[in-house]
Amino acid sequence: MSLVDTIIDWYSAHMNYASITALMAVESSFIPFPSEVVIPPAAFVAGQPDSVLCVTGTYWMDVLFIVLFGTLGAMIGAIINYGLSVWLGRIIIYKFADSRLGHLCLLSGEKLQRAEAYFREHGNVSTFIGRFIPGIRQLISIPAGLSRMHFGAFLWWTFLGAFAWNCVLALLGYVAAGQMDLIKQYSHELSVAILVLLGVVVVYFAVKQLLRLKR
Repeated sequence: MSLVDTIIDWYSAHMNYASITALMAVESSFIPFPSEVVIPPAAFVAGQPDSVLCVTGTYWMDVLFIVLFGTLGAMIGAIINYGLSVWLGRIIIYKFADSRLGHLCLLSGEKLQRAEAYFREHGNVSTFIGRFIPGIRQLISIPAGLSRMHFGAFLWWTFLGAFAWNCVLALLGYVAAGQMDLIKQYSHELSVAILVLLGVVVVYFAVKQLLRLKR
């Protein structure tokens, strides 16, 4: 049994908001772990009529809190990557990525170069868009730290991207649970959130283009 399988078995027996936060923090850091095995199963459990937290057996699982605590965990992991990148610098980060331990974490200098190139091409908003791209999601915080991206902007775009991605994963869990009524119940709130996110992205690119034209 692999380490990931062992963690999944543990998570199945200890599914609560704390474990969701912890595993999403791991997923969002440089340690490889798929968010797809954290949020959708929790949302699936939340879709059941008698959903409870497995540890205490007293609290009801709620999809909104699953998404929020998952987003909190993702931000913790992203901040770890950002902070290490600022503190250690490019040379040490790349040496770690190409080391044996780095390879065990599925890192490499080539992957970091791709993440940096993506960040340079798309700018700060890449910390939002990168959350939806496999292979970039866990690494996008590193070039943000290496480039000394404004921390407030980093937190904002990371929150938006992680929240939107967790909403998608939660919906997948509900679809798997066959809880279409609950999807309809939250459809208005999710639609508003997605529209707000899209509006922010559109405004960002519009302002960026105007500034470029003025220059």
